[in-house]
Amino acid sequence: MAQQVITFDPDIAVPMGVNLTIFSGADFNTTFTIKTSAGSSINFTGYTGRSNIKKSAIGTANTFGVTLGDTDGKVTLSLGSTVTRGLDEGRYLYDVNVSSGSTFFKIMEGNVLVRTGIST
Repeated sequence: MAQQVITFDPDIAVPMGVNLTIFSGADFNTTFTIKTSAGSSINFTGYTGRSNIKKSAIGTANTFGVTLGDTDGKVTLSLGSTVTRGLDEGRYLYDVNVSSGSTFFKIMEGNVLVRTGIST
């Protein structure tokens, strides 16, 4: 997937809606650059990230690997092929949260379309 740039304003703290597509049985890896409304990259130094993918809000979650760049505002989400192989085809929900101490932001959320092959 091509790298995407999204805008997140920490003062308003409304997550950006971003939809994803995952192909069952394939490694999934996508990187976003998070910028402020003024156009500068968000500094994630000292932050940790967490992201879940679920079939429904009350369903069992799988966890995306989340890697945060320190000063470049990069957020990379990943799932290995073993995990994607276990996902049934269909629509899922996901979100990406970052935190440092008592500071918490949900920076992204959206739908994930999981696709399986139609031929062998």
